[in-house]
Amino acid sequence: MDFDISTAQRKRYDEIFAAARDLGHASAGGHFTREEWRAVACVGLTGLCLPAEHGGTGLGALDTALCIEAFGRGCSETGLVFAVSAHLLACAVPIRDFAADEVRGQLLTGLSSGELVAANAMTEDGAGSDVGLLTATAVRDGDMYILDGEKSFASNGPMADVFVTYAVTDPAGGFLGVTAFAVPRTADGLEVGDPFEKMGLGSCPASRVRFQSCRVPASHRLGEEGQGSAIFQHSMGWERACLFAGYVGLMERQLQQCVEHARSRRQFGRPIGEFQAISHRIATMRQRLEASRLLLYRACWLLDRGRDHVEAASLAKVAVSEAAVANSLDAVQIFGGSGYLTPTGVEQQLRDSVPSTIFSGTNEIQREIIARAVGL
Repeated sequence: MDFDISTAQRKRYDEIFAAARDLGHASAGGHFTREEWRAVACVGLTGLCLPAEHGGTGLGALDTALCIEAFGRGCSETGLVFAVSAHLLACAVPIRDFAADEVRGQLLTGLSSGELVAANAMTEDGAGSDVGLLTATAVRDGDMYILDGEKSFASNGPMADVFVTYAVTDPAGGFLGVTAFAVPRTADGLEVGDPFEKMGLGSCPASRVRFQSCRVPASHRLGEEGQGSAIFQHSMGWERACLFAGYVGLMERQLQQCVEHARSRRQFGRPIGEFQAISHRIATMRQRLEASRLLLYRACWLLDRGRDHVEAASLAKVAVSEAAVANSLDAVQIFGGSGYLTPTGVEQQLRDSVPSTIFSGTNEIQREIIARAVGL
């Protein structure tokens, strides 16, 4: 058992952390721009775990998570960190592992370079936690599929060039009746809705996606018919294990802000960090951060070794997301009135953290997975 990261891992982490400090400023108060996306790509963040032959870095799960952590620590626009992570883990990973060779090569090159932005379109109005209730359909028509239906929430949707989506091809097939597709934005019959107004993660645009007799080449199917549910769970394994590293980075940056504030802010003639009401709160923030970090690294370690990582990823997802919300509430309290104001960025950390308990499978669903793993 070795808790050290290698010299190469530390060097890569430090380089991304330094570069990330200059990212996200263009999208502050708005959605990310194409120029900003390409700047992120130049750091290598859009292709971390994609094959080197297609412009990626070819990293495993733990190395990918370390890079996303550095990104989240250096970049104050968590919406941008989330957008890149969703593009990479929920979209590029299933294309990497399940697309036909020709389409795989075409898409991965653009996804790695930042020329293409990807969005995941799974959730529907009636199918959130219960993905067995999908109503979007796909019918084979020669060398094409005809997709019909509407997806209710696609992060990156308004900016996306390709949509990884899931539709029912066999209504009687249950889990084996869903098929995955990589749909180009240029496909006839695809309509992208207006960006939502959201509580947090503001620099990541999200919208509805509609398929109206949308014609998709059969070559853009991911895997075989009926493999969609398994492909989705595969991508969620990567997302739950790696995406939340961005929140580990956020908590690291946040903790440093709180310590600096507790040292400099004086009340009753001394720094507020000398009061146990503040110092113990910061100690608890540190405890949550380190505990969730270890669970996340363990989930990635298991994934890299091809071992059962489902429960570990659920444990990590719950721990990191709930720590991020709790630490953000503590940060607002430590900063007091100034933490409630937007210039400090503290209230934004709270707004950006709240959705982490919902996306990638709600924490209630993760607890169901954990309960089953222990035999209930």
